[in-house]
Amino acid sequence: MTEPASFPPPSDRTRVRRYHQIASYDPQTVHAILDAMPLCHVGYVHNGTPIVTPTLQWRDGDRIFWHASSASRMIDSVLEQDVCVTVSLYDGLVMARSAFSYNINHRSVMIFGRPEKLSETEKAEQLRNMVNKTIPGQWERLRPVTAQELKATTVLGLSITEASAKVRTGPPQDDEADRAFPVWAGVIPVRMQVLPPEPDPHNLPGLEPPAEIASFHIG
Repeated sequence: MTEPASFPPPSDRTRVRRYHQIASYDPQTVHAILDAMPLCHVGYVHNGTPIVTPTLQWRDGDRIFWHASSASRMIDSVLEQDVCVTVSLYDGLVMARSAFSYNINHRSVMIFGRPEKLSETEKAEQLRNMVNKTIPGQWERLRPVTAQELKATTVLGLSITEASAKVRTGPPQDDEADRAFPVWAGVIPVRMQVLPPEPDPHNLPGLEPPAEIASFHIG
């Protein structure tokens, strides 16, 4: 899929008003954040009630995808309305000299738009992408999916065109007058760590984890 060089001008929904100095509408920045964190939150309205559903997202070119049960309330709702999808990473606690200057170093993305239900052919292709983007080649090692499993699963796609990012880095931004106050200030970095794999006790004898798991990372 194509990688756009730029997004359309920010819409009223994506234009960042607070902390606009850390905003980005650059596709490369947005894509990098989406690729760094597979967990997203999908916001929508179901029967008049606002709902935010956490789920796994993956990117292919200029679209993101997520899957759900074909019978889920999300599927009933999101095809008839715009949604808001967010992804965020917590990179550090920013300890300032004033409580009102406390902050976090972070990366976040917000995307608006109306999802589309994928065709059966594209659904199978994107489910394969979902698995292989986490562990390369894993789809080909797994037990083949069944027709019933595919029927029970819906994959949704959303164009990454109405999107914005926020990226905050660096030390506290205290007022000049506060810098003489005798309290420690700085940043506590935060990282998400991938630990060694833990085997399923029901593994068949002699099985080893695939070497490709070494490439798995988040953040």
